[in-house]
Amino acid sequence: MDKILIIDDSRIQAASLQAILEPDYEVTLSYTGNDGFQQAATGAYSLILLDVIMPNMDGFTLLQTLQETALTKYIPVILITSLSGTRHEERGLTMGAVDYITKPFNPTIVRARVNTHIKLFHYQDHFRQQALIDELTGVANRRRYENDRFLKWREAICLSLPFTICILDVDHFKSYNDTYGHPAGDKVLVTVAQTVAQRFRRTSDFFGRYGGEEFVMMLLGDEANAAYTYVKQIRQSIEDLHIPCTSPVSDWVTVSAGGVTCTPQPGTSFDTYLKIADTMLYDAKRLGRNRVVWNHNGEAWMEK
Repeated sequence: MDKILIIDDSRIQAASLQAILEPDYEVTLSYTGNDGFQQAATGAYSLILLDVIMPNMDGFTLLQTLQETALTKYIPVILITSLSGTRHEERGLTMGAVDYITKPFNPTIVRARVNTHIKLFHYQDHFRQQALIDELTGVANRRRYENDRFLKWREAICLSLPFTICILDVDHFKSYNDTYGHPAGDKVLVTVAQTVAQRFRRTSDFFGRYGGEEFVMMLLGDEANAAYTYVKQIRQSIEDLHIPCTSPVSDWVTVSAGGVTCTPQPGTSFDTYLKIADTMLYDAKRLGRNRVVWNHNGEAWMEK
């Protein structure tokens, strides 16, 4: 069932809208702009109904904040108002609202407009998600990674949680392509990607294609030893596929990985730790490949 957030300082008006919509939607009520923003940022809402006139933070100010926040910018907003004239309506639509509903509410019109905009939201969301998936492997693409990395970094800072960045690389992939051909190489990338993706179950974690034969992982909440062990298991699971390969490393396709676990602090940079993960990957290759090298508090952990 789709979730709708109603933000209105009038409890009577909010309850009236809730009564109109609740048979078909899961409705959450909020009575202030600040609380409404917090609700919008934490829930998977398909639509927000936002009152224009509210104390402290009015609807136009909140609308702008929603539009500028990555977690809420795609949620459609219908403004609700008792203001007359087109000036306010024009302002709201220019700022990004998808529609206007005026008080007193006509239940038929409210339901029709809400239904229309929720359908449009799902239609647009489908294409947004398709644009964030790597066409070959079916996992998240580089664009999705660029969208998510700073959001997850900020989340780790806000919650004081351990954060892991790991880069995984298919060993001697160019040689594999030269020996077996690019169609076979593509199949290897798909198999490796899907093998890793099947191990990801938490929505807080991320796995995607970084570029070429490289993949990137981000884990939220795992201590360094748990993350290191987890990636070692992934490396082993790929070797255990026993995909034939002629290379100096193994008779099977293998991967190398480099990672780092930290607890981000305000003012620290994601890119600093990404460079550390990249250095760990370089060390894994330098030490013979088909292994995981990890960094925690400046100490390197090396498999094998």
